[in-house]
Amino acid sequence: QVQLVESGGGLVQAGGSLKLSCAASGSIISINAMGWYRQAPGPQRELVAAITSGGSTNYADSVKGRFTISRDNAKNTVYLQMNSLKPEDTAVYYCNADSVLYNAGGYYKREYGYWGQGTQVTVSS
Repeated sequence: QVQLVESGGGLVQAGGSLKLSCAASGSIISINAMGWYRQAPGPQRELVAAITSGGSTNYADSVKGRFTISRDNAKNTVYLQMNSLKPEDTAVYYCNADSVLYNAGGYYKREYGYWGQGTQVTVSS
């Protein structure tokens, strides 16, 4: 099986920076797009940033110019560098892998929609 484990959240003052990491573990062959989503109190989870295996990126308008997503395909890890943080960035941040090909024990299997457990980011004013 495949697991995503996030790290790097915490409490920071407005204007500060944090870097989130998400490592995918398991007998992974390849991962297509990976991304970061966030969920403030309420039902809606929003896309923050995403990156394809080839390095193409897209960002929510609210974070453009402040956040940078990157990935290390060899380590199956995606990062989110967050600068100039604002109180409205406060949320639980979730890592997502949209399509994972892995060795299921003698055969390859592709599964969709893996999520990490979430990491809290709190920005104080």
